[in-house]
Amino acid sequence: MASQFLFFASLAVTFSVALASDPSSLQDFCVADATSSVLVNGRVCKDPKLVEANDFFFSGLHLAGNTSNAVGSRVTPVSVAQIGGLNTLGISVARIDFAPWGLNPPHTHPRATEILTVLEGSLKVGFVTSNPENNLITKVLQKGDVFVFPVGLVHFQQNVGHGNAVAIVALNSQNPGVITIANAVFGSKPDIPADILAKAFQLDTNAIYGLQSKF
Repeated sequence: MASQFLFFASLAVTFSVALASDPSSLQDFCVADATSSVLVNGRVCKDPKLVEANDFFFSGLHLAGNTSNAVGSRVTPVSVAQIGGLNTLGISVARIDFAPWGLNPPHTHPRATEILTVLEGSLKVGFVTSNPENNLITKVLQKGDVFVFPVGLVHFQQNVGHGNAVAIVALNSQNPGVITIANAVFGSKPDIPADILAKAFQLDTNAIYGLQSKF
């Protein structure tokens, strides 16, 4: 009897969690709208009576991003911030443009796994496994190749060709987040104390000040 009770109790909990996490169990969608008072998954829900086609639409992913910057790349995201209808649906995409030898610097997505497809050019990609191994998993990709970056791991992409490169990525979150490592460590506001970073990176504090000045 006790084992049967535990089985049915576990089943009930599993069902209730699945029901709470599945927006389709409540309604077909929850379009993000800052004027609503109904909170779901970190974004508010628009009145379903006011939903329109543009809530599920984005135009411009065919346009190349401006790569005239220090790293030579540009990410064009299409997440819940761009398409309110993605709210709670657990998916988003982005286009990444690379100038020759451009880099999408080491970064993480705290809430999503990423899958990348190369549309044009050649990309060197990689990610680093978690402590204590910290293994670098890396590969050079050509047009049509696909590569996966597991959730939360530090990863990068670099154009290793002499022409421009383009990739499309998909992520299993409507709001995957991004933490660019150098920006976070050396560009925080206020600065992380230089003596802490000097000890962490085994550098002189003057070197840390120099790095912080760049961000």
